[in-house]
This record gives sequence, C-alpha cells and structure tokens, in this order.
Amino acid sequence: MVPVQDGPNTDRLLVPPQESNPTGTGSSRRGPRQGSPARRLGMTRRQKDRKDFKEPEDPEERARRHKEQELKPLYKELLYTIKYKLGKPTSNATYTDTQLQQYIKEAFGMTDTEHESLSEKVGNAEKPVYCLKVTVKEAKGILGKDVSGFSDPYCLLTIMQKGQEAKSSSIPSKAQKAVVKDSAKQREVFQTDIKKQTLNPVWDQTFKLVFEDITSSNFHMEMWDKDEEVSLVQKFDEFRTNLHGLKRMIKDAKKEKGTDDFLGSVVLNLQDLHCTEDRWHILQPQTETYPDRGQCHMQFKFIHKERDETLSAGRSPYVNYSGILQQFVQAHISKQKDSSPWKGELCGEGSTLLEHYAAQNDISPFLQDLAKWVAYSKLYQSLEVDSTVLFKQLTSIEYHWDQQELPYQQKQELGDSLHDFLQYGLCLVSKYRDIFPPKSTPRLHTLLRVMVQICKTRAFQKLNPAQFELHDEVIDAVLNGTEEWFNIKKGLHQPMTKDLLETVSALSLLISEVQEDIRLSKDVWNRVFASAVQLDVFTVVYQKLDSLLAEELRNTLSQLENNMDQSLANSLFPVYLSLQAIHKDKAYLQKRGKVLQLTSFHEDFREALPYWLNKAFTTTSERVEKAVHVDQLQPLQTGSVPVKHSSSAVDIAACLQPICQLWEQLSWPDSEEGFMLMVKLTEDMCKIASTYCRLLKARVKELSDNSDPGSAANMLCVVVNDLEHLRSVLNRLPQQLNWAGLRERTRNVIGETQFQNTLPSQLQHTQALLNREIRAAVDTLGKKMHTDIETFVRRMATRHRLPSRSTEDAVEPLMRYLEEELKYMNENLVQENFNSLLTALWTNSLKILHLVSQQEDSSVVYFQRLQFTLQCLEQCFHAEGNGLALEMLHTDEYKTLQSLLMLNSMSYQQLIEKFFERKIWEQKVCHGEKYGAVTLIVSYTRSEEKLHVEVLNAVQLIPLDSNGSSDPFVQLSLEPKHVFPQVEQRYTKIKNCDLNPLFEESFEFPATLEQCQSAGACLLVTVLDHDTLRSDDFEGEAFLSLKAVPGIAGGGAPNPTPAQIRLPLLHPKPNSEATLKLLEARKGDREAQAFVKLRRQRERKSQEASTNEGTTK
Repeated sequence: MVPVQDGPNTDRLLVPPQESNPTGTGSSRRGPRQGSPARRLGMTRRQKDRKDFKEPEDPEERARRHKEQELKPLYKELLYTIKYKLGKPTSNATYTDTQLQQYIKEAFGMTDTEHESLSEKVGNAEKPVYCLKVTVKEAKGILGKDVSGFSDPYCLLTIMQKGQEAKSSSIPSKAQKAVVKDSAKQREVFQTDIKKQTLNPVWDQTFKLVFEDITSSNFHMEMWDKDEEVSLVQKFDEFRTNLHGLKRMIKDAKKEKGTDDFLGSVVLNLQDLHCTEDRWHILQPQTETYPDRGQCHMQFKFIHKERDETLSAGRSPYVNYSGILQQFVQAHISKQKDSSPWKGELCGEGSTLLEHYAAQNDISPFLQDLAKWVAYSKLYQSLEVDSTVLFKQLTSIEYHWDQQELPYQQKQELGDSLHDFLQYGLCLVSKYRDIFPPKSTPRLHTLLRVMVQICKTRAFQKLNPAQFELHDEVIDAVLNGTEEWFNIKKGLHQPMTKDLLETVSALSLLISEVQEDIRLSKDVWNRVFASAVQLDVFTVVYQKLDSLLAEELRNTLSQLENNMDQSLANSLFPVYLSLQAIHKDKAYLQKRGKVLQLTSFHEDFREALPYWLNKAFTTTSERVEKAVHVDQLQPLQTGSVPVKHSSSAVDIAACLQPICQLWEQLSWPDSEEGFMLMVKLTEDMCKIASTYCRLLKARVKELSDNSDPGSAANMLCVVVNDLEHLRSVLNRLPQQLNWAGLRERTRNVIGETQFQNTLPSQLQHTQALLNREIRAAVDTLGKKMHTDIETFVRRMATRHRLPSRSTEDAVEPLMRYLEEELKYMNENLVQENFNSLLTALWTNSLKILHLVSQQEDSSVVYFQRLQFTLQCLEQCFHAEGNGLALEMLHTDEYKTLQSLLMLNSMSYQQLIEKFFERKIWEQKVCHGEKYGAVTLIVSYTRSEEKLHVEVLNAVQLIPLDSNGSSDPFVQLSLEPKHVFPQVEQRYTKIKNCDLNPLFEESFEFPATLEQCQSAGACLLVTVLDHDTLRSDDFEGEAFLSLKAVPGIAGGGAPNPTPAQIRLPLLHPKPNSEATLKLLEARKGDREAQAFVKLRRQRERKSQEASTNEGTTK
C-alpha cells in the first residue's frame, strides 16, 4: 500500500533505455519487466514466495525502518504542500491547515513528537517559487477587425499587483484598454503566436507566470489584432474585392500605421482561482461599441517552480504521489465500518491534499490516473474493489493516451501493470471454482469485464506488441484450472486401502463431484463467461472433464476385471447413473465436432449388468413375499375414496415400479442389447406377478379356514380386487416401459414377428392367468347366488296358486335378496370385478327364467310374473346406468326370452291383435303378385263413422277349376272380431270363368274412429273360387291396415279423397305363426280356439289351392 524507497536509481527513472537493446518494443509482455518503480511497489507480496527471500527477524525493526525510509519523506512532502498551498480546491469543502495536518498525522501514524520534529524540518526548508501555469487553449466568436472581416489575433499575458494597472499607461485615453501592452517594458509579459485571418483561433500554448503574493496579484490577459503595414496597391485590391470593408478601411486610414486593434481582455484575481482550473472566460470590452467580443478557453494551475528537493531524498513527484495515494487509501479502508467493496472515494482532506500536491508538482492528469490505476489494480489483489473504480481509471487512461505522451519509464510501468493484472486475473479465473462460488458470480463477471476492457485499450495494444488473445488465454486458464481441480478432488477421494469396494466408492465420490461441477458450469458459470468474454465455458469444462474422467474410469474398472461379484456390481450402479447423467448433458454442448471419450461408457458395465437385474428381481420378490405374508386381506379404507384392495396390492405396484425405473435409469444405448434387456425385465415382472397370484391364493385359503362364511366371502372379494389391481398395473407396463419407442429403435435389427412373440406374448400370458384366476374367484362368489336366485324364481312362479298375492308381492323376496347381496358385493368389489359378477349373474338368471318358462303350466298369470321378474332383474342389474350397460343386458338370449314371455303373457285378444299386426307387416313387405292382386278404393268418413270400400277388380288369379279358370268373388271383413263384433262380412258378385274379374262394387262398414285405430285393426280381403257342390276354394287374402285409410290417417279431413290401393294376394304358411301356437295352447279360451280353427282351415284351403293349381297346369 506504500511505496518502497527508490534508492539511488531514482535519478534514472526518466532515462530511456539504451538504443543497443534489441528487445525493446518487440519483447513479449508475458515475461517479467525490470526497472519499474510501480512494479517494485507491488512485488512485496509475491517476493514472499521466493526461496531466496529472507524474512526480517524483528517486525518492530522492519516497521521502524519502513517509517523512517518511506513514510517520513512523504509526510514532509505533505507538510510542505500544506504550508505553501495555493488556490482553492475543486471541492466545495474547505479545510484549515490544522485539519489537514491532523488528517495526515492519523493517516501516517505519526506521534506528536515526530510531527513536531518533521514540521520543524519543513519550516527550515527552502521556500518555493510561486508560479501560475497558464495554457491558452483557444478562442471563439472574437471580433473581425480587418477589412476581410477576420482578425489576426494574439494574446498578451502577465501578472500585476493590484492598484498598479492604472500606473502602467502613460497615455490617459488608453488607460483602460492597453494595460498589459503598455506594461511590456516594466515587467515580464508573455505573448502567444499570431493566428492569421480567423475568428476562432487555436493556440494551445503554455506559459509559467511567476508571482510573489497571491492575495495582491491579478492575472491579466489581453487579446489584440495584429495590424501590419501594407502598400497602396494591396489596399486598393482589398477595396475591389470587399466593398463591405469600406468603412473599416476609412477607419484604418485615420489611425496610426502599425497600431494593433484591441479585441478584449480577461482579468482574474489569483486568490479567486482554484489550484487547478479549466474553463471558458468571456472577453471583456473596454468600450460599449462592441459589447459581445467572444470567449477564450484557458487552463490554470498553481505550481512550485522551485521546490526543496531534500524533503524526499530526491524522489520524483510521481513516485511520491503514488506513495501518498496508497497510504491515504490504506488509511481510508482501515476506517471503513462495513465490508462493502471500496468505491474509490477518499475523504475530503485526502482528496484536497492529493489535488494540491499534484498541482504544485505539475503532475499531469494522465500521470495521476496512471498512479491511481497502479494503486487500485494492486489493491484489487488483496481487497474487494468496486468495478467502477477500475473501469473509471481505464477510461481515463484511454482518453489521455492520445492527449499526452508518457515518459518511457511510466510507459513501462503502465504496460507492466496492465499485463500483471491480466496475469493475476487469469490466475483467479483458473481457480474460479474456489474463489468465485455460485453466490459470488458478479465478482467473477466484474473481473472478466475489466480484463476485456484492458485488452481493448490502445495503451495495452501499443505496449504489448506480442499478440495477447484474451479469449484463448481464458480458455487455457479454465483448462489448466479444471485439470488441477480434478486432480485435487481425485487426491481427496483417494482410497486408503487397495480394497476394491473402497476403490469403487472413491470413483463414485469423484464422479459425483464432477457431475455437480458440470451442472454449475451449465447453469451458473456459463452465463458469466458468455456474457463477459463470449466463451462457452460449459463446453470447455465438459470436454476436459470428459477426457479426464474417461481415463480415470478405465483405470479403475481395469482393476475389477475377473473380480466381479454382487457387492461390487451394487457399488458400480451409482457410478453408472452418475455417468449417465453426465453423458446426457452433452446435449447442451455448442460445439460437437470433438468425439467424447465417454460416448460408449456403458460397454464397461456389461459385466455388472446381470448382477443388477438379479438384484432387482430378488429384492422385488422378497418384498412381495413379505407383503403377502402380513396382508390380512382387508380393504384399505383410507382417503375420501375408499380403496377396495388390500395392502399387498399396493405393495406389489410399488415393488414393480423400481424395475420400470431401472429400465429408464439404464437407458441402454445399444438397441439390440436393449431389446434383450427389456425381454428379461418383462419376464421378471411376469414371474413376480404369477408368484403374487399363487401366494395370494394360499393366503386367502389360510385365513378362510378359521373364518365365518361372511368373512371368507369378504376376503375373497379383496383377493379379486387385488388381482384386478395387479392386472391394471400390468396393462400399463407397455406405456411405462415405452415399448413403442423400443420398437422404433430396434426396427432395423429386430423383426416384427420376433418382437411380438416375445414382449407382448409374455405379458398376454400373464394377463390370461390373472383373468382365469379372477373369473374363478368371481364364479366362486356367484355360485351361492345362482342357487338362491333359482330358488326364488321357482317359488315366485308357483305363487299363481295363491290368488291373494299379487305379482309384485311374489317378486319382492327375489328383489330384496338381490339388493342386499349386490350392495354388499358393490361395496367390496372394484367396479371391474363387480361388473364381471353382474354379467355372470345376469346370464345365469336368463337361463333360470328360460328353464322355468318351459314348464307345462301355461297360465297367463304365470308368464306375466316371469315377464315382470325379467323387467325387475333388468332394472336391478342396470341400476339407472350405474350397473351393466343396456347393450350388455340386451343379449340374444335376453331378446328371445323377452319375446317368449311377452307373447305368453298376453290375453287371446292381444295375441289375435299381434297376429293381424304381423299380417299387416307381411302385406307391407310383399312385392310380388304370385297369387294375383286385388284393387280397392277406400276412404273413411269420420262424421258418418263409416268405412267406404269399393272393390274394383282382381288380376292374375290362379285357376282352380278343371277347365283352367275360376269363378272368383271377394269376401270383405273387419278384423279382429272382438274389436268389430257387430260388423258383418260382405261379398261381391261371382264372376264366372274369369281370372281377371272386374267387380266395381261398393260397400260401407259402420266403425268408430277408435275401433279403426285399435291395434291390429284391418280390412281382411279374401278372394274365393265359387264351387257349387263343395266348399269354395281359396284364391288368396290381403290385409289392409285401417290406420292407412284416408280419413283415419292424417288430420281427418271432412271429405277425404279416396285412395286406390292394389294389394298382392297372400297365402298363409302352415305352422309358421307363433301366435297361433300360443292361442292353440289356450284350451280353456273358446274364442281363441275358434280363431285358431278358422286360421287352420284357411291354411288347409291354401294347401288345396296349391294342389289344384298344380293339377290344372
């Protein structure tokens, strides 16, 4: 923090190197530099690491010597600066000499005695010569005094005592204008160059004006336009070219030849100036003729022209400034109460003293910024400094680089400082893991930005001619640091013995460290390096660790050859998983041209793979066996939704999950080997499922032997649910194991047939086993219910002998039993198994009803009860959509039984109506006219309640007589008779020997609208062949639904338009009508027997007609 003694080499600091040195500008900045004082200031810490460095034995003596040789000379310089300070500081705060002395006394740690002694020496020192260093930079907007409109300006500068300005002029009329010009013979006056023909002159000339007393002196600057004598011809030429300058020419003619024109002046009191000042000043007029005369830019600095050089043993002011700056910074930081980074600010006293010292010794701003950069950059190596401090100094150095030429020694010092900081920064970068942990990445980012800024500066590029590529240097630092970090971690985890398990454990710990480092490189540090130096540090680190880790892995696994056992394989599994995770991170690499050495790392674990599979299978089997052994086959009633399976079902699902996870964790790259691995895993899981099924059956048998029937049934329900749960788990295996993805990977090496004959077939075989066991258990649960349902149905069917009991009362015991039993089963079975039980019960119930319906008892009440029972069972098993779906209930067996029971439950009237509805449907679907056809015109008048029928003709009748013809007539009747009991049959006239008779006869039938709209209501049209000696022959019949007749159908218009209808004639088929069979079985119904008799007669007539037709032909 403080400068070391320059010694006798101080005089040579500004001496350039010998010209004979051939390594001057062409040498590389990577090597050490010699002869730099600032470099020697910062070498103390590094010299401690040298072997030839001898540490002083007495710290007190070393501190005393440092104080005498280093601090006291600087202290005297500061006392001298305070005693002879000039001008005001740039800050608004002002400090007395006592305050400033007290500050340096504390900053340098001087005692009162030392302070008094050093003050006395300073008091006896030679006084300095006061000087005002003035730099006239430029002017703008000055008056144009020449005919051309421009001027030839120059400036006169001097310092005069107050009150003497008026005495300097001997001509009263010019007393207020030419103060400096007229005093040229009396005192020292400085003049700038003359700038020709301009209104904005630029001089940039510096002068040093000596003065004695700052309180009684004023600075004077006068600007004049140089007027030179010209010939008459020149004047005339100016007049010709510039008529606007006529007035100026007339004025010039009146004044004396060679007299300069006054342009303006600036008068400043020295006591009002700051120690350094840089600003524009308004040129003041001496008359009101031209009040606006422009501005002049000047810089002022109070310096000591002659200063006592014995105070600091002849050191250069720059070296002293550097030492004072470092001592002030050290004192300021030592007083900081918090640990926040130093922001480059000093207290007011320190800043004021540095400003005065720099001004008095005429230290340029460039050298001041250089000293600050050297001090702050070295301070960065021991304390945390805010980045803005370094950036500010670099910016200032870059600004001054083209403004001022540095002495050779300071150039060397700047180059050394920049290069040393870069080398120090690269050293920190190589150890970024330890120095900049994840929470300190902003500090790393700041360091990298400062290094980038250094490389961008023209000073560094000029002073370091050897190509220094920061990007490559950072890569080298990261690579070297990564290898060093890896070796350190490897040493930390080195096994203490040669035991193979310890060796694998050490490798596992090392890989875990590498895995975490890669994660941090990807998620944390990569953003920092990419933002600051556009470096993908993740790729650099990953590729380096990949090669280091691959070599370490090969060396370790080579020791395990021919020594593999279960324990070693188990310890290698975490190693494989860590390497798998590291290998997956390769997806984030930006440059993939380089082949990674860990690409085929899985090949090194082939020997351990069978042990891993065996471990997974054995562990899972043991867990399943223990789970079944402690299972009490009670449902788990936990949570808002009751769980109907037992604890072992949950355990086996949890046991199989790790095997699925094993497949995901392995992620075996080789597709063919991966397929074989999947086959093995699937086979193991199917074996475990089969074992669980066997163990569960044995467990339920063991627990059921000493239990009541209800508890046994309950446990059997739980077993069914457990097996169903296991089946659902197996059903999800193809998706969990991603068989579809495996199929795509192996499509080129495994055929479709081989794939399907291995994986799916294994699973299907196990699922078939589970299905059989579930069906067997469900059948066991349903056996007793099957018997009970049959008993209830048979009892209910015989209740017709008890007329006091209704059908509802007869069915109630069966429904109550089913409600209780099914409720119990629903509560104890999962939905899938409950539906299976319902399906079995439904099928069995249909069989029972069908069997009971085949009894000889054909009572309508009997079948009505069976039909009602079927309806109740359907509602019970459907349960308003909560049970079996209607599609599952309405099987072919159900439809057949329903039709049978419905027909047997009908009265004879309903059966007759059903018969005619069937005939109407047959008439509607008949399209041929095999037996001929009859044409009618029909209508119905609602107001008259009459049906109007006109028989037009019949065509293509079959010949029934021996002569090859027929004597047809038509019989009309309204059916069924129980609907139209009062309506008589009507007949047309007989048409002899005519197979296409024309009748054209009309008939009216009285019938109400309600009768016509009854079920089966129709007009029966029968065509007969008249025979005199025997009964009439049957030509055919047709059925016209009354609902289709105009006046009955539609809206019932008062005068409906009659419809002409052509009806094909039909012949009944013998024994084809089920309704006739049912009516025929109703022996006790006379009306039913009469109807059946008439239909049977017509069937015989139809057969006879067919016979006669054949004979005729």
